Amino acid sequence: MSASPSPAVPVRASAGPTAAELLDFVRRTAADTALIASLPLDPEGRTWIRLDGPGGSEAWLIGWPPGTGTGWHDHADSIGAFLTAAGTLKEHSLAARLPTDGWKTLELAEDIDRSRELTSGQGKAFGRHHVHEVLNESATEHAVSVHAYYPPLPRIRRYSRTGAVLRLEQTERPEDWQ
Repeated sequence: MSASPSPAVPVRASAGPTAAELLDFVRRTAADTALIASLPLDPEGRTWIRLDGPGGSEAWLIGWPPGTGTGWHDHADSIGAFLTAAGTLKEHSLAARLPTDGWKTLELAEDIDRSRELTSGQGKAFGRHHVHEVLNESATEHAVSVHAYYPPLPRIRRYSRTGAVLRLEQTERPEDWQ
């Protein structure tokens, strides 16, 4: 007598966390006031602490002195989320999916730019190849944020931007920033 096949069980395509789960993690982490207060803040440059993210993700607590920013970049094949834990950050992003490889310069279409101000407790999740820059535009106040990425960042691509022209400047690997 043979056993009948069992019904198909849906399998998650990726064993890692979703962007929504990463956003939930950064929200809970930002609510840990003792952790946020433990980050050393430098008046000259960004500071960071590596955190254990959920489900094998990479997470960071980052301090932003007044007037600092990331420049235009993406997180390659990683999904992610970030949330402002203290202060205010501004995110400029592109509302289009760019080709992932094989280009050095792109002319961007009109109406592609998006901007949002993220005050304490506000954040966002994003998908793969999300191109953005994050800034602390305050002249006097530090900001602190929590970031999580899955899979752990395989690379970051850095861009320069002049008007509608976006140019790939360099690709960094984990050994470049850890």
